[in-house]
Amino acid sequence: MINLSVNINKVATLRNARGGNLPNVQQFAIDCESFGADGITVHPRPDERHIKRSDVFLLRPLINTEFNIEGYPSPEFIDLVLKAKPEQVTLVPDTPDTLTSNSGWNVIDNQAFLTGVVDVFKEAGIRTSIFVGTEIENIKAAAKTGADRIELYTEPYALEFKEDPEKAVAPFIEAAEMAHKSGLGLNAGHDLSLENLKFFATKVPYLCEVSIGHCLISDALYLGLENTIKEYKEALK
Repeated sequence: MINLSVNINKVATLRNARGGNLPNVQQFAIDCESFGADGITVHPRPDERHIKRSDVFLLRPLINTEFNIEGYPSPEFIDLVLKAKPEQVTLVPDTPDTLTSNSGWNVIDNQAFLTGVVDVFKEAGIRTSIFVGTEIENIKAAAKTGADRIELYTEPYALEFKEDPEKAVAPFIEAAEMAHKSGLGLNAGHDLSLENLKFFATKVPYLCEVSIGHCLISDALYLGLENTIKEYKEALK
């Protein structure tokens, strides 16, 4: 079974629009778990425009599945992760003003930097994943950093899926094979939806986990959270 980690950033965005604590981000995470989610993902950005640092520490003792914290490994982010001790940290190359993650790391050019960061988290016993595209040499370089996993950036798949699903998924199959050959676990995320998830999960081997936020939260507006999580879980079978 492929695990489903629910990214709850958009819930925090809605809360922050009015201030206060509605919707309640902590309760939402608890409900996601009770409805079958295998993990909770957050991406605390420096401007705290959705998930705040305080949210991370409020969520930590409440999550009983897997807590995954995404972010650019600045000194402040590293300090946050080391204090929160999630099960997994996902390193993304986003600059502070990036609206949403829109590319993977150029691991080859940043290998020394990423290796140092991975070493810090490995010493703390935190599983580390590096956000990457499907470039084969980049995946090989990710393995050399000592990371436990990579997370494949799936927006290119989502954009091409409607026109040609087989062509869209082909580079991800190849990337998955290389990740497995290189000893890396495999995650995936970005714009995966009820429309394209089942095909992706069926075709891409060795997939451990998908992290889904925007599409899942949007679907929940129409289907309800419990039904939405069940449908995403069904797509991953």
